[in-house]
Amino acid sequence: MSNPNQVWTEEIKSENSLFSVNLKELWHYRDLLFMLLKRDFITFYKQTILGPIWFFVQPILTSLIYVVLFGQVAKLSTDGLPQIAFYLSGITIWNYFSDSLVKTSSVFQSNASIFGKVYFPRLIMPLSIVFSNLLKFAIQFALFVGVVLYFTFVKHSIQPNVWVLATPFLILLMAAFALGLGMIFSSMTTKYKDLTFLLTFGIQLFMYATPVVYPISAMPQKYLWLINANPLTGIFECFRYGYLGKGHFDPYSLLYTTVFTLVLLVVGTVIFNKVEKGFMDTV
Repeated sequence: MSNPNQVWTEEIKSENSLFSVNLKELWHYRDLLFMLLKRDFITFYKQTILGPIWFFVQPILTSLIYVVLFGQVAKLSTDGLPQIAFYLSGITIWNYFSDSLVKTSSVFQSNASIFGKVYFPRLIMPLSIVFSNLLKFAIQFALFVGVVLYFTFVKHSIQPNVWVLATPFLILLMAAFALGLGMIFSSMTTKYKDLTFLLTFGIQLFMYATPVVYPISAMPQKYLWLINANPLTGIFECFRYGYLGKGHFDPYSLLYTTVFTLVLLVVGTVIFNKVEKGFMDTV
């Protein structure tokens, strides 16, 4: 016979609201989050020759390719900025966004075996992806800062300004945007698995609708509204303007990005909460 004074340490309920996010429970499972971060980091390095050096090699090679293709062949403007610094500024934050989005979009399929065996807050999984990619971003960001310092104090060709202080907020916006959109796609791919391929292709096209390899000033006037409607434009322009000192950054675009990201995160959380209750029946 059960003790009426017994206090449960854990209580698992299926009647949670779609809008509920149990932050206390997420904090209680923080050790699991750290373990997943460690797993992702170690798995990336396992059986590799260069190890963490790959995080430096990829943006450097990509930037050099962009310098040749877009800078030398296509002759795209960089607003008079050094081409390697200009392209690296876009690649650094784009890599974080695209990696977080693509990996979060398949979180249900990739972790179905774990979800079916043990209970933990499902939101831990997409959060672990966003946080683990921050480690990769930190390494590539250090490389970018080194390039900025070189062109600032050696070449004297760029002039960073006070907007570099907005970097933590820009990273937060980028993480929240990738998390919200990724949760929406992850919920849809439980039923429509071919959306994963569509997203992989679509993310490449989306890069060209974002000022990653070109400044806004290089866009024809008739397409300018499309670039300004992109919520990521404010992040990229603010980041580039802060560190390189040139660009067409408008603080109101950052406000638009913030509002859009908050709405996207709420919608993503609602859809994720709804699907995670019964996704094992469709995966």
